[in-house]
Amino acid sequence: MRGAASVDPSRATSGRPGGRRRTTLGRVLDTVLLTAGATERDGRRFPVPAGSPRRSLRSCAVAATPAVRVLERDGAAHTLHPYDPEHPSDQGHGEAAVAALGADPHQVFKTLVARVDGTLTVAVVPVAGSLDLKALAAAAGGRKAAMAEPADAERATGYVLGGISPLGQKKSLPTVVDESALGFPTVMVSAGRRGLQVELPPADLVRLTKARTAPIAR
Repeated sequence: MRGAASVDPSRATSGRPGGRRRTTLGRVLDTVLLTAGATERDGRRFPVPAGSPRRSLRSCAVAATPAVRVLERDGAAHTLHPYDPEHPSDQGHGEAAVAALGADPHQVFKTLVARVDGTLTVAVVPVAGSLDLKALAAAAGGRKAAMAEPADAERATGYVLGGISPLGQKKSLPTVVDESALGFPTVMVSAGRRGLQVELPPADLVRLTKARTAPIAR
């Protein structure tokens, strides 16, 4: 199984024939929303100013998704990163987010849905790598894993391909997060729609998704 190439639906085309050439790197939207608490980037901590209310800072420019609502209800510190989701047809959704945000592809994680012994299972792996299906099966306590059909993934999670978040899914699915996430102060995952990433501490990601961690990326 390890020698076989696994299909990564995050590399699905953008839906625009031939894609679209980018005139600036990512054309990132200016809005970055800080919510609930401090965040860290490049080793620097950015606390919420003293006296600020411990509640979400909302903007009409970014509609709340089920994933964002989970974080708001929990009070977990997180940062929303909107960006232009348009990308060339040969570029995956995760790679597009990395390019648009100028982020580390090892710190941005894509959410994939597979079947382990027939059971839908969520795998969260870095954009810089790919999912090891054999390792996922072992981590989930199964024998065999294969990528789920896109329609099954969308129906179970309530999100569209390219915007599937591990948070706030329609059905609670078994989740495995690649253990490399624990090596960062914060990681990014989809916030529940194309063009929106959320940055949060990996411990909160694992806690809120009831995930286990294991080396499932290669």
